[in-house]
Amino acid sequence: MMTRRDWLAGVAACGAMSQRALAASAKSVKMKSVAAVVSIYEPITHSDVLIGKILEGWKQDGATGPALKLSSLYVDQVSDQDLSRKMAAKYNVPIFDSIEKAVTVGTDRIPVDGVISIGEHGDYPLNDKGQQLYPRRRFFKEITDTFQKYNRVVPVFNDKHPGPVWADAKWMYDRAQEMQVPFMAGSSLPLTYRKPELDIPPGSEIEAAVGIGYSELDRYGFHALECFQCLVERRQGAESGVEWVQYLEGDAMWKVLDDGFVSRDVFDAALAAVPKVRQGDVRDDPDAGLFLFKYNDGFVGALFMLQSVNRTSVALTLKGQAKPVATQFEERTEPAHPHFAYLLKSIERMIHTGRPSYPVERTLLTSGILDRALTSRLQDGQKLETPELAIRYQPVAYPHAPLPDLNADPSQQLAR
Repeated sequence: MMTRRDWLAGVAACGAMSQRALAASAKSVKMKSVAAVVSIYEPITHSDVLIGKILEGWKQDGATGPALKLSSLYVDQVSDQDLSRKMAAKYNVPIFDSIEKAVTVGTDRIPVDGVISIGEHGDYPLNDKGQQLYPRRRFFKEITDTFQKYNRVVPVFNDKHPGPVWADAKWMYDRAQEMQVPFMAGSSLPLTYRKPELDIPPGSEIEAAVGIGYSELDRYGFHALECFQCLVERRQGAESGVEWVQYLEGDAMWKVLDDGFVSRDVFDAALAAVPKVRQGDVRDDPDAGLFLFKYNDGFVGALFMLQSVNRTSVALTLKGQAKPVATQFEERTEPAHPHFAYLLKSIERMIHTGRPSYPVERTLLTSGILDRALTSRLQDGQKLETPELAIRYQPVAYPHAPLPDLNADPSQQLAR
C-alpha cells in the first residue's frame, strides 16, 4: 500500500509531462496508455477536467501531468461547443465512431493499459425518479464486450455512480466481478480538499454522523453520499451495508431532529461548515429533503439535501470527544478544477498497478442508497427495506488532497 507521504510526493511532483512531452518523461516513468469513452466533451465538463489533464497537464496549462497517454477517444454526442475534435487534432489522438474501435485503437487487439469511461453531461432523458439516464451501462457493456472478443482485460474507471439506476449499477458490478476487471468508480469529492482538514482513521468509534448536500438530488446527492460514506466507512466494524432507506421532506424531515433520532448538535455542526445562499431559518427551505438510512450494524445515516447552501459537508461525533467535528468538501475551480486532478491521480495509480486504488463497493453502496432514496421519494416517503444493499467491503485509507493547492512547481518525477 502506498503511504500518504509517497502519494503526496507524487502529487507535488505532478507525474510525467503533458502529452506534448511524453517522450522526455519516459526515461523516468513508464507511460501507460488509455482509451477514453465519453458522453460529451465540452468546456468544464467531466471529460474536459479529466481527459484534458492527461493531454495538457494537471493544471491544463501544458505543463506536467499524469504518467498516462491518451491513445484513442470515443465521443457519444458532439455539440457546437465540442472540444474533442480540436484537442484530438492538437495532440494527434484518433477519434473512433465505436467503443470497440476506441478500445482496440482501430486494431485487432487491445493495446491500451486502461479505459476511462465518462458518462456525464450531454442530452440524455430523465426517468420518473429524476435520474438522468446517462449511458454508463451501455459504455461498460461495449467496453467489456470488447475485452471478451479480444481476450484481454484492462482496468476501467467509471466516472460518478455506475447505473445510474440500481439494476444497471449492480449489473456493471457483477460483470466486472465475473470477468475480473479491475474496476473503480465514483466522485471526485472524497479526494478533494477538506476545510478544515479532517482525516478519520479506520476503526474509529464514530457515534453519529450527518451530511449536508445541495442542488439536484441525483447528480449532487451522489456526491454528498460519497463524501458521507468515505468517512463513516471508517467506523469500527464497517462496512456491511444498509438495512433500509427513506426519503423525507417538509415537517417529517425536521421531526427526526426534534425527536432526537438524528442529533441536532451534529446537524448544526455540519450546517455551520457550508456557505449559505439564502438567509433565514433553514427549515423554511421549501426544496429541502432528507436521505435517511440505517446500516446493518445499527448506525444511522442522515443526509440533508438543502437548497439554502451551496457546498457539501459532513459532521461526526467520535467517542470521548465532547463536540462534533465537521468539514466542508471543497470544490475549487482554480487551477482547472484541481479536485479532479486528485481523482485522476487515483485512476492513474490503478492503471499503473492493475489494482483499484479503493473499493468500488463503496460507490456501489452509495449508488444503491441514492436509487432507493429517489424511489422512496416517488412512493411518498415509504421506508424501503434494502436486503440488496448488504454490501460488505474493507475500507482503504486512501488519502485525499493536501491543504496546499497545485500551484507549487514540480521538483521531481512521480514517486511510487
